[in-house]
Amino acid sequence: MNRRVILAIDQGTTSTRSVVYDAGTLMPLAAVQKEIRQYFPDDGWVEHDPEEIWQTTVTTAREAMAQAAVEGQAVVAIGITNQRETVVVWDRETGQPVYRAIVWQDRRTTRFCQQHAGDQPLIRSKTGLFLDPYFSATKLRWLLDNVAGVRTAAEAGRLAAGTIDSFLLWRLTAGRSHATDVTNAGRTLLFDIHALQWDHDLLRYFGVPAAMLPAVRPSVADFGVTHGLGFLPDGIAIRGIAGDQQAALYGQGCFAAGESKCTYGTGAFYLLHTGTQAVTSHHKLLTTPAAMSGAVPQYALEGAVFIAGAAVQWLRDGLRLVRQAAEVEELVRHSREDEPVVCVPGFVGLGAPHWEPAARGAILGLTRATTAADLARAVLEGVALQVVDLVEAAWNDWRGHSAVATSTPLSVDGGMARNDWFLQRQADLLGRAVVRAAQIEATAHGAAFLAAVGAGLTDEANLRHYTQAAARFEPRWSPQQRQDKRHAWNKAIQAVLSFAR
Repeated sequence: MNRRVILAIDQGTTSTRSVVYDAGTLMPLAAVQKEIRQYFPDDGWVEHDPEEIWQTTVTTAREAMAQAAVEGQAVVAIGITNQRETVVVWDRETGQPVYRAIVWQDRRTTRFCQQHAGDQPLIRSKTGLFLDPYFSATKLRWLLDNVAGVRTAAEAGRLAAGTIDSFLLWRLTAGRSHATDVTNAGRTLLFDIHALQWDHDLLRYFGVPAAMLPAVRPSVADFGVTHGLGFLPDGIAIRGIAGDQQAALYGQGCFAAGESKCTYGTGAFYLLHTGTQAVTSHHKLLTTPAAMSGAVPQYALEGAVFIAGAAVQWLRDGLRLVRQAAEVEELVRHSREDEPVVCVPGFVGLGAPHWEPAARGAILGLTRATTAADLARAVLEGVALQVVDLVEAAWNDWRGHSAVATSTPLSVDGGMARNDWFLQRQADLLGRAVVRAAQIEATAHGAAFLAAVGAGLTDEANLRHYTQAAARFEPRWSPQQRQDKRHAWNKAIQAVLSFAR
């Protein structure tokens, strides 16, 4: 068989997945996923074993190629997408990590961020981000200051540091390539998203030696070639890298200003592409680089809902209302629309536009007539309404920067996007069409797209032929219905915020 394929490596927070795509049709041929262990050594600490991440990468890639019935020689290009903000430090000579990877969820640097909150405006002006433990720089600073010998070795040039994509790239190329792309660099608090380079003032501020960091390239670029691997031959080009949410934006075909997507995973991530404009948010959204297929900068506004799919898991595992997550769709269809229950699923705080980490979940409007179906409906609506808040905040930020119509459909992917009832309710609450991607796991698809463009197999104009919608949901509610629901939601949000404060 002379089939040519693209290998997409999708390294996430809870698992590593490898997907093999046909290089001509860009359709998936095989996918293999392996869970990775989560480590919680102290309160608020979250770590991963970089060696396990590497081993699951090797295993899933080998097994996916076997399932696709292709040899390593058939791979024409590799694309990588990854959990963002998670940071690794390793020895340049041996390639061995000096400590576990500190995960984006880790909160051990909260005190540092609180003590330096006054520096927020300067940091945000350069990075588009907030000073928060979420991002990589404070984690890297902690590693340098708290792991014996790390700072000394780093200042002597013996150590390399980077996000997960950089670590995988180092291993894939046997240490010949130490690089990252703008979407990952832009989540570190060390990268000037306007100049598109590491910022020396920020490096000094966080105490990070510049020599540790990878070269920064566009998301489509020459990231090197494979070398010294047992499961792939030498010389396979690595041509695409992007952080998971920017990869999903790209995989949904959202290449142009005004196009947007929401990925429903454990949480939900909304990105609005703003083209070449780095729009500053007045609603606590993040300004972040979008995937770049060339030298022209691309940007997006981003907001997060911390609990999305996790709310469905709560209905299943916490309340035991269903045995399988997929059963929630059938359950909510038995809900009565006149039952006034509202749920704010803020179990771990509220993200933009509220940004209240002390917030917790709440259920309001219970009556004796409230059923399990009504409660499930309120939980799903609570996720959808938080997405509505993000969408409105982003478009209000962008208003005045663009004349693009606000009726642009919202592209969606991820686990909850399989639920037709939920997507119809998302459209009803949003007042605009919601389009489900044909490839429901858009992160890996985006990595494959980037690699295909980098390998010269296609371009962005042609990629649109591969992003046809699987389903489209048009809003059915009247403006009054939407207004009434939003009014009840806003009262519930204010109650949660008042309780938290």
